[in-house]
Amino acid sequence: MPCRRSPGLHPQIPASGDDVGTTRHVRRRRGKSPAAPESLPFNEYMLREILLRLPPQPSSLLRASAVCKHWRGLVTNPRFLRRFRAHKRKPPLLGVFVTRAPGIKFRSILGPPDRIPPERFDLRRQTCCRTWTVLLGCRHGRVLHLDYKRHKVIVCDPVTGEHHHVDAPPVFRGSHIDGAVLCAATDQGHLHGSCHSSPFKVVLICLIRNEEFKPIACVYSSETGVWGNIIAAADRCWLHDSNPGLLIGNILYWSSRSVRTDSYIVDMDFTEHILDFDLDRQSLAVTKGPACLNGSLVHQIIQAEDGAVGLLIYLHGRFEVWQRKVNCHGGTAWLLQKTFQVHTVLGLPSQIGSATEMEILGYDEDNGALFLLVSSNVYMVQLMSMQFRKLDGCLHASKCHPFTSFYAPGDCSSLVLVLR
Repeated sequence: MPCRRSPGLHPQIPASGDDVGTTRHVRRRRGKSPAAPESLPFNEYMLREILLRLPPQPSSLLRASAVCKHWRGLVTNPRFLRRFRAHKRKPPLLGVFVTRAPGIKFRSILGPPDRIPPERFDLRRQTCCRTWTVLLGCRHGRVLHLDYKRHKVIVCDPVTGEHHHVDAPPVFRGSHIDGAVLCAATDQGHLHGSCHSSPFKVVLICLIRNEEFKPIACVYSSETGVWGNIIAAADRCWLHDSNPGLLIGNILYWSSRSVRTDSYIVDMDFTEHILDFDLDRQSLAVTKGPACLNGSLVHQIIQAEDGAVGLLIYLHGRFEVWQRKVNCHGGTAWLLQKTFQVHTVLGLPSQIGSATEMEILGYDEDNGALFLLVSSNVYMVQLMSMQFRKLDGCLHASKCHPFTSFYAPGDCSSLVLVLR
C-alpha cells in the first residue's frame, strides 16, 4: 500500500516579491502549510534564497552567473540585486585608497579571486586629472580628493567611473583643508554603498588663519549644485594632519593627529579638542576629549558599541578605549571602557610599545576595522572581536582610507569587468 505523505511535512513557502519570469505553476495543496506563489515554484524560490546568501565579495555573483544561462538571468536581474544588497545590510570592504606619487592609488585587501587590480580603480585615469590631488576621505562608495592647484574638490565613484569637479569656496583658498563626502539620500530603507546615482554632499572644514584660529565649514549639495553658507565655530582649536572625518549618526567628527609647537600658539591646548559638525543643525562645535588625549599622538575617533562616540588612544604600549556619555542636562563626560595591550592582541614581542613603532593608518566606520602600522607591518584589527589579519606588503603611507562598496554591476557584460 503506498505511503501517504503527511501534510505537516509539506514545505512552507513564504511569499516572494521577485518577478523574474517563470511560466510554471504550482497546484495549491490542502492542509495547514501555505502554498507557493502561483508564479514561483518551490525549487525556484529555494534557489533564489540560496543565491541571496552568497558572500558579498566581487566574485560571488560572477561565479554564479557562469553556472548556466538561468542562473545568469537570476543574478543579473535588478530586483534580485536590490534584494541581495539589502540582505547584506552593509557593503563589503574592498580595499583602501592611499596618496602616493603621482596620485591616489587603490590597494585591494581581498585575496584571489576577489582581489581588484589597482588599475581598475585608477582615479587619475577616471577623472582625467593630471595635477597632484590630496585624498580627503571615502564614504558610501565615493572618494573625495582635493586639487589644491586648481582649488577644486573632486568626487569620484570608482565603481562606475562617474566623477564631479566642483570649485571650492574662495574663503578656503590657501588654507589646510579637511573634508568628507556622504550620500544625501534619506529614504527609509536606503542602502549606502549601492547608491551610485544618488545625490551626495561634501563638507569642507579649515581654520581661519588669524589670531582666533576658529574653524569654519561649508556644505555642497549635488542636488542644488551650490555651496551653502559659511558656518563658524564659537571656539578655537587646531587641526593639522587630522584623522579623516568619521560619521556617527548624522554628525561628522575630526581630531588632530599632531601637535603644533609654534611659540605663537604654544599656550593653546589644541590637542584635547575634537571638531563636531552636525549635518541636521548645520552647526560646528569644538569639544574636549579626555585629558589623556593631550599626551598621545596616536589616537582615532571610533564608533562605540552602542553607537556613541568613542576614542581609541595609544599610550605606553596599550590602547585605551574611551566613550563619550551625555547626561540628561546635555553635559558630556568621557569614561574609560577598556584597555588592551597591542602586542598581546597581535601576538608580537612585548618590546613593541613606543609611539615610533605604532601608527594608526585608518579606520573603517562601517565594519569597525582598524588599520595599524606596527614595526613596518600593516594589520587590520576588528575592534569588536579583537581578531586581526596581517596584510601582505606595506601600505607605505601615513594614512589610508578604507573603501566600502557593493561591486556587482547589473548586466553580465559588466560582470566580466569585475575581475579584469
